[in-house]
Amino acid sequence: MTTQTLSRRSFLQASVAVGGGLMLGFHMPEALAASIGPRPQSTTTAVGTEVNAWIVIDKDSTVTLRIPHTEMGQGGITSVAMLIAEELNVDWSRIKTEFADANRHLRNNKEYKVMSTHGSQLVRLQHPHLMGAGASARERLKQAAAEAWGIDRSEVEAKLGMLTAGSRSATYGELAEAAAKVTLDKEPEIKKDPAKWWLLGRPRQRLDIPHKVNGSAQYAIDTRVPGMVYAAVKASPVPWGALKGYNFDAIKDRPGVIAAVRLKAVPGKRDQPDMQDAVAVVADSWYRAKTALELLPIEWDFGDSAKTSTAGYYAEGHRLVEQKGILSGKEDPMAAEIIAAAKKVVTASYQRPFETHARMEPINATVHVQADRVDVWSPTQDQSSAVTLVASQLGVDPRTVYAHTMFLGGGFGGNGGGGTAVTRQAAEISRQVGKPVKVIWSREEDLAQDKQRPMTVAKLSAAIGDDGLPTALFTRAAWFTMDGINQLGSATADYAIYNMPYLIPHRQHERHNVKTHIPSSTHRAPGANQHGFMAESFVDEMAIAGGWDPLEWRIRMTEGMPDWQLVLKTLKERSGFRTDLPKGEGMGVAVVESHGTIAAACATVTVSRRGRLEIEKVLVVLDAGHVINPHTATEQCEGSVCWELSHAWMGGLELENGRFVNTNFDSYNLLRIHQRPQVETVFALSGGTKWGGLGEPAGPPAPPAVANAIYYATGKRIRETPFRSQDLTWTDLA
Repeated sequence: MTTQTLSRRSFLQASVAVGGGLMLGFHMPEALAASIGPRPQSTTTAVGTEVNAWIVIDKDSTVTLRIPHTEMGQGGITSVAMLIAEELNVDWSRIKTEFADANRHLRNNKEYKVMSTHGSQLVRLQHPHLMGAGASARERLKQAAAEAWGIDRSEVEAKLGMLTAGSRSATYGELAEAAAKVTLDKEPEIKKDPAKWWLLGRPRQRLDIPHKVNGSAQYAIDTRVPGMVYAAVKASPVPWGALKGYNFDAIKDRPGVIAAVRLKAVPGKRDQPDMQDAVAVVADSWYRAKTALELLPIEWDFGDSAKTSTAGYYAEGHRLVEQKGILSGKEDPMAAEIIAAAKKVVTASYQRPFETHARMEPINATVHVQADRVDVWSPTQDQSSAVTLVASQLGVDPRTVYAHTMFLGGGFGGNGGGGTAVTRQAAEISRQVGKPVKVIWSREEDLAQDKQRPMTVAKLSAAIGDDGLPTALFTRAAWFTMDGINQLGSATADYAIYNMPYLIPHRQHERHNVKTHIPSSTHRAPGANQHGFMAESFVDEMAIAGGWDPLEWRIRMTEGMPDWQLVLKTLKERSGFRTDLPKGEGMGVAVVESHGTIAAACATVTVSRRGRLEIEKVLVVLDAGHVINPHTATEQCEGSVCWELSHAWMGGLELENGRFVNTNFDSYNLLRIHQRPQVETVFALSGGTKWGGLGEPAGPPAPPAVANAIYYATGKRIRETPFRSQDLTWTDLA
């Protein structure tokens, strides 16, 4: 039997060609297909003159912009291009893009400043140097024109790819070579007044969509290298268990099997992924590698970690939140004293389990180790880290490692630091077998070995005064991570609780760091996602206990804070929030700040008597200061809401005997299309110097808004996720 390699695209094309076979329901007009142009590449292929590291201009004035960030569906290519083009002032129709070279970035002392893409930072933090790259090239072009025409640079105007001064004119392409030789005495400042923007703030279709429609977009899993072999990997089902041995003789004669490779654990570090003890089976196809691996006798030493469970960790968390923890922020001993002496006290405990990234693209990486160079194809959120990670694993000079930037089928914080441990595994296997190797994790391996969103337990207590408003708030949280600390610092671990904006006179927050064996890391809107649910659910409990409308409570408790008032009053105006809907119907609100953006949500739900939940609509109001592309910003808000509700409503990992037991999409459920609520996004922008992120902030307020709406629909208070595990049934009986 002959082994054949069939790509997804080839399969679809062949299926369409066969009579009576699969037919895809889309059509690409010829004009659109012709306008797509070359897809972004991982190495510099642009034709023309390099004016600076970001910009190449051809003689016909085609401008190729090098994108130092990854594209994982968030519109990063388009955002970077818009930021550069705004200052360069070039006709948008003349723009092409290619991915920047990570090897060059490291060789030239981080030439592109930052190549990682995470934390809603791309626009929020990187806009100064991206816009600066465009401004610098523009001024060099103007200087070249000024020197050619014998005039001062201030007399030259650069607009939409043309340089003009009186009756004289030239295209950017005509003067690109001269501009590349110009040295400016001082780099120009970027425009600070958004009122002068000509491109930013206006909707633009994403540049990556045509490539994804016509199938030319290349993901890491699409990689094919001559002579490539495949590997399936299995680490200990109980994370960080030790590999004692395996019997390769039991599978070595199976079809296509080439080798078994033992992978040794690499201790975790904050700046790179870990590699656990594991076994890889290498074969001439991934299916053969996977099936052989399933039959391979493996012996593990799970250690004491095999005694752990979700219930056990929850019990430990609830025990700890009754004890003094690490202080976050200022100490206020009056908070506990006031609560102890108060006539009315509200207290509630909340919990959220470990949750997984659940990216759609299977975890994979391809590495080709050769004598003089190493090539890497991985779905990473930081291609420069992929270079240093592989160099570290192999003990080679990073200058000999070349990372090819690929499209990502989702990231959500899980593909940082080089693209998960799979990249390290692929490098080691390639070194040992002497061939290019593609490693693919099964879905079960992905969900079991992912760096999970930390489990957390919190207890919140408040004293309610005579006016129904809180006079003191005391909170404690237990945060469960692999190393017993928060990887990104206390601000993340305590986010959305310790920095609640509300004007409560006395407040104190404490935290317990609990060490587990579960690999943990950042997830979309880290910290704010778990604790936003807890804090904003408790806000409703405080408001109702004091006889306040929950939305009016939030408005009252943020008086004197213009940006919070703008968001909350816009939410009130646009949502029509009310608490008197018929039984079985409810509306709930919540507001959380993260990544420099304030996001408020109003959820409308219905709950049947038997407890069937339907989320009808989520209205989101955000203040990010500025929005550079309303089209992609809206998409990001919609996606963030649905992604967060997937985990809060349907998700939640279940730990038994030290291992996760729901490790595929039949048991770790994500939001299905028919369950997706209508999401309406409203931008209430304060402007000025505020630049907030938009890839994550819309998510955190969605779960508490839904939980608060469930309360009004059923009378039941939801204090843990996933919602699917809660009894939402109700009757008309008092």
